[in-house]
Amino acid sequence: MKINYKQYILYLLRWQMSTPILAVSLMLLKSVGSFTSTVVANLIGGLIFFWVDKFIFTSRALLAQWQVEDNIQCYDCGKIARGYRLVKTPNYDRTKSQPKFRCEHCSQAKTERLRQAGIQI
Repeated sequence: MKINYKQYILYLLRWQMSTPILAVSLMLLKSVGSFTSTVVANLIGGLIFFWVDKFIFTSRALLAQWQVEDNIQCYDCGKIARGYRLVKTPNYDRTKSQPKFRCEHCSQAKTERLRQAGIQI
């Protein structure tokens, strides 16, 4: 399983934000009973955080730009090493392309060629 750490960190922060909102809801609704106030507090949380979660897990802004894999064969030189692949920038999108990983040296050379071609990195 690959983890997008930007999404993961935002999700953890979102999870922490839900605690005070639900606590305040429970305090304000304590007169209707604990079960009912818990149900209503969770509904309020769902109404708020559905949209936050939707952004976190569907936003193209949070997509990882680079993909890194261990023990690949470099597409350019054939060396077995940690592999790097540029996936997406504002004017470069290889999200649907066949992955071509490169060792660090070849990746730096490819990145420089892309910069010279006008790709924003």
